[in-house]
Amino acid sequence: MTVQETVLAIQKGEMKAQEVLESHLKTIQDREEEINAFNLVMTEEAIKEAEKIDSLVAEGKNPGPLTGIPVAVKDNICTQGIPTTCSSNILAGWLPPYDATIVERLRDAGAVIVGKTNLDEFAMGASTENSAFGPTRNPLDTTRVPGGSSGGSAAAVAAGFTPLAIGSDTGGSIRQPAALCGVVGVKPTYGRVSRYGLVAFASSLDQIGPFAETVADAALLLEVISGHDPLDTTSIPEPPLDLSSALTQGVEGLRIGVIDELSGGAIEGISDDVLACLEKAVEALTSAGAIVERTSVPSTVYGLSAYYVIAPAEASSNLARYDGVRFGPRVDAKTTSEMMVATRTAGFGDEVKRRIMLGTYALSAGYYDAYYGKSQKVRTLIMNDFAAAYEKFDLLLSPTAPTTAFPLGDKTEDPLQMYLQDICTISSNLAGHPAMSVPFGQGTDGLPVGIQVLAPATDEHTMFRAGAILEASNQGQS
Repeated sequence: MTVQETVLAIQKGEMKAQEVLESHLKTIQDREEEINAFNLVMTEEAIKEAEKIDSLVAEGKNPGPLTGIPVAVKDNICTQGIPTTCSSNILAGWLPPYDATIVERLRDAGAVIVGKTNLDEFAMGASTENSAFGPTRNPLDTTRVPGGSSGGSAAAVAAGFTPLAIGSDTGGSIRQPAALCGVVGVKPTYGRVSRYGLVAFASSLDQIGPFAETVADAALLLEVISGHDPLDTTSIPEPPLDLSSALTQGVEGLRIGVIDELSGGAIEGISDDVLACLEKAVEALTSAGAIVERTSVPSTVYGLSAYYVIAPAEASSNLARYDGVRFGPRVDAKTTSEMMVATRTAGFGDEVKRRIMLGTYALSAGYYDAYYGKSQKVRTLIMNDFAAAYEKFDLLLSPTAPTTAFPLGDKTEDPLQMYLQDICTISSNLAGHPAMSVPFGQGTDGLPVGIQVLAPATDEHTMFRAGAILEASNQGQS
């Protein structure tokens, strides 16, 4: 059943929220030990929420558009009185004093939050192997990674643990794991979804978004969590999205550009089977009436380099607050300075330390202009190139990830190879534009491939039109 069908059945009294929850908790019990999607399963809290929803339905009330739907939330999003760890030892034992805005919106919509999902520590990674709680495994092949950093959320949906999940996307951390796990993942326009209560990695890049089994379910979840929030000063002052009409409008007459630089034209490492799926996606959109042509967005080739200066620089600043005084456990030492060094040494993992050092170096005197300043200029170039492309095209298209899911441990010793996994997704974060990954076909290894649909800022509606067509075509082929 789709999410909408389940909601309707619960609201009509044909099913109970408790029954839906119990079914998913049973699935979690059966496979969680091998997959490790969750840092915390909130069984007792979820049962109470489901009971409350059933009581409201029995009273003739409508709990909301997600009535009784189990949802998993990435463990870098604050939940009041419930551990939020960012998969880091440095936040062990921390209980947030408030709920993130999106958590409030989920509950107001009648959703049942089932647990907090595993991630690369502080959302820094592309495989969910950089976690103090151990790696998450891909439910489709447990010898493979689920992608990252939101790998726990992607795996939760792919394994059937929850129909919906929430992730965060700083450089591809929703879309890339969605592609590797064969689910739908959406990064909305920067500011479309409130970041209040999201533990910051890189504040000018971070955005919260949905995972779902279908495009329609992703649209419903995005409708629920979108909309202006006065608690987030970067929040777009617009009402929540209305995406339902987009799902049936088709793509007749839409102009869609396939980005040369992200489809084998200028960037190496994109596998032939992924490119073959991209070509079939082009055929599907063309058959549906879209006008699809190749195009160039030249500065996207510099996106990875600019990102790995800007994001670590912002992380260096944001993570300075974890000092043994304000959050988490403290390692005692003779002086305050030594205590902070000891606490951060013990609390942070290798990848987080690597990025803090990169960012601190880029911001240091004598190097600021050469690295950080220049990277911001490249970011402006990327925005300008996208703007030029969107004068000719309504949407853009590329692979989501350069390959299908790779084996656990395959890239952990080579940070550059790991960073290259986000080569196709990073530029839309730098531009602040929306993008989504839709499953489309399989690689030669039988694992799913994701196709990325990119749109200009605030045009999620048109993006979902293309997403729905790709999904329908993919289902027709399978």
